[in-house]
Amino acid sequence: MGWKNRTFDVLNAVFLIVLMLTMIVPFLNVAALAFSSGMASMRPDIILFPKDFSVEGFATVWHSLDLKRPFANSVIVTVAGTALHVLLSSMAGYVLIQPHLPGKKIMVSFILLTMMIPQDAILIPLYLVNKDLHLINTLGSLILSGMISGFSILLMRNYFLGVPYEMSESAQIDGAGPLRIFASMYMRLAKTGLATVTLFEFVSRWNMLTAPVLFINDPAKNTLQVALKSMIVDASATSSNFLVTTNVRMAGILISIIPLLAIYPFVQRYFMKGLMLGANKE
Repeated sequence: MGWKNRTFDVLNAVFLIVLMLTMIVPFLNVAALAFSSGMASMRPDIILFPKDFSVEGFATVWHSLDLKRPFANSVIVTVAGTALHVLLSSMAGYVLIQPHLPGKKIMVSFILLTMMIPQDAILIPLYLVNKDLHLINTLGSLILSGMISGFSILLMRNYFLGVPYEMSESAQIDGAGPLRIFASMYMRLAKTGLATVTLFEFVSRWNMLTAPVLFINDPAKNTLQVALKSMIVDASATSSNFLVTTNVRMAGILISIIPLLAIYPFVQRYFMKGLMLGANKE
């Protein structure tokens, strides 16, 4: 069986290398084009290294196309929305681990049911709710959109179940209230779960496109993804006297990726461990 195991290892390694290349090569191509000059980037080639190294694409996309405001809007929506999502999901998960909570199984079943409904099926109700709350054309509509999710609630619940309930009872005997126990004990012992939920929600909100297109009509409130869509897809986004070259488009894409690359090193040590532990707990 030794040669069969070695053959499997080789095939597995080849498959993983090919899979890795399908993800790395497009990224390298985007980076190479972004750091190339305008004329060099217009050539119909796949390049992995910049040609005629230049940062003019970044200067153009940041100043001439004015991505500063959409970038700031995306930062506000992502940071505020992620913080609110993590806090509310954690509080809901903490409530669901209480041993004497009436109707707990029904609540969990209802939360699982909400995960089976596709987001696209409730876009019209979401729009009507935001309209009634006078949130259309405000960043508040984007912050409140997806404020909480069944997946995050159940994930945090699974982490909190891993904390011995006897510790909570001991804290109650010492005079600690539910909020203090939640903040000082459960939140500190569930760092891996918090990192997992934070990363998922941060990436989801930063790449959010459907909600901004649906709720925002004011160009001053556009997020970065909507601005990039207009720059890359819509021919009417620029005047006929200004040519958006490939290096400008790729520079915009690279700018949108930078925040995701910046946050990942801080949470990656918790992420994989947290995801697997959260999935395995009963």
